[in-house]
Amino acid sequence: MKLYRYLTGPDDKTFCVRVSAALNQGWTLYGGPTLSFNGQQTIAGQAIIKEVDGEFSQDLDLSSL
Repeated sequence: MKLYRYLTGPDDKTFCVRVSAALNQGWTLYGGPTLSFNGQQTIAGQAIIKEVDGEFSQDLDLSSL
């Protein structure tokens, strides 16, 4: 099954660490990053995908895969 996640957060070191951790857990970047401004700070976003065995369920904890 294919899984999809969209990570978001302030455009800072913590966001980069979250994306790097996901990549090291087998996730792959999906498209380019996005940036927006909420009036106070720049918010980054990055879609990631991963293929795993099993069947999809809405109860999956994607952050643990």
